[in-house]
Amino acid sequence: MCETDDMKPTADLSVAAALAAAPPAIKTVAFPDRRLNREWQTMAAMVKIYCRDRHGATAALCANCAGLLAYASVRLDRCRFGAEKPTCAMCPVHCYQRDRREQVRVIMRCAGPRMLWEHPLMSLWHWLDSFRHAPAL
Repeated sequence: MCETDDMKPTADLSVAAALAAAPPAIKTVAFPDRRLNREWQTMAAMVKIYCRDRHGATAALCANCAGLLAYASVRLDRCRFGAEKPTCAMCPVHCYQRDRREQVRVIMRCAGPRMLWEHPLMSLWHWLDSFRHAPAL
């Protein structure tokens, strides 16, 4: 797991056992536009693949990956291009913080090739979306 080891133990072991048995799930996000929904699903699938392969998470995402996915959801929701949004690599506006942008690059390098095998249609749509050009500002 990628959680930090400096977490303080709780006094109530039954609460700790319940939390360990049922890790918090990522909130399902529904965007009003099909294009943004597809972008979100692609990002969520990549993060899940990365977290599974690198951090050993099986049922739910680790805290770091869940935080990155929540951050990506907010950034996608606030994108100035909306439904006309290009892929982030083609976007003239970098709305992610520098360290978060690097985290996403690492995730995409790891999960990108695996997406072809695990989610071939999603990969195809993402590739086709990469030809979109950003609208004029």
